[in-house]
Amino acid sequence: MGFFNKLFGLNKEQKESLDQGLEKTKTNFFSKIAKALIGKDTVDEEVLDQLEEALIGADVGLTTTVAIIKKIESRIKNDKFIRTAELNQVLKEEVMAVLTDAPSNEFETFDLPKDKKPYVLLVVGVNGVGKTTTIGKLAYNFKNNGKQVMLGAADTFRAAAVDQLTIWSERVGVPIVKKEMGSDPSAVAFEAVQQAIAKDVDILIIDTAGRLHNKAHLMEELSKIKRVISKQIPDAPHEVLLVLDGSTGQNALVQAKHFTAATQITALAITKLDGTAKGGIVLGIANQFNIPVKYIGVGERMEDLQIFNKEAFVDSIIG
Repeated sequence: MGFFNKLFGLNKEQKESLDQGLEKTKTNFFSKIAKALIGKDTVDEEVLDQLEEALIGADVGLTTTVAIIKKIESRIKNDKFIRTAELNQVLKEEVMAVLTDAPSNEFETFDLPKDKKPYVLLVVGVNGVGKTTTIGKLAYNFKNNGKQVMLGAADTFRAAAVDQLTIWSERVGVPIVKKEMGSDPSAVAFEAVQQAIAKDVDILIIDTAGRLHNKAHLMEELSKIKRVISKQIPDAPHEVLLVLDGSTGQNALVQAKHFTAATQITALAITKLDGTAKGGIVLGIANQFNIPVKYIGVGERMEDLQIFNKEAFVDSIIG
């Protein structure tokens, strides 16, 4: 266990869960380049072509794939050659280089900045991506780390959204602020902040409506929610977390485009990576939008919402 803690900041169980969750992506990736490596001592054009195909097949995306391949080509040019035995390490280094780091590391231990209380986390994303489940798992992990947590049910357009969040609040054992279906989402957000301040909670996690059919309305609604929050806490929300379903591949990229156009997204959570062979989408989204991935979902258990550790993630895919 000490080896894992020293190398990745993950314990053995967490690393095994990550490896299992990304197994389909890893198998898909390596099956496409294994044949090109047979009988070769150095990386040549054929190997790079297969590598490019494998990266695109893992849904890394064309832009990010081209950037990675160009970096490897540059290294070959500078070093004269790269041995096939060294390819994994070179690839790991270049893939990690395209990932955006978070500006601070409190989130790595489900900790919070000491000067921001309550810490307001606004969660956005379309319906069906695992947004409510992610909020529930976040609440569990923050509470498990000794934090006082409160939830705000500002997705008032779907009765199911409020009901699901209520179930999670009961399961985790944290309070929730909610109103009847059809209420003004910003009114829920305002009251949630009010109660979070009054009850001296450490973190308030607010759910928002997941609709993309009208971008102008989405932008207006999110802007209004942010305004009413900042009236009570000037620098809040402190984080706007976009939840994306990793199993939808390039569709997640499209959603990221819509939401980054509508509001300032500060972090990403990528869910359902255990059900897809296209986990490379994490790399493409983080690189293209220059937004840090903070959480990934690799299973159904509460513990399976993991802190994103780029070294461990890349190791699980590339091995």
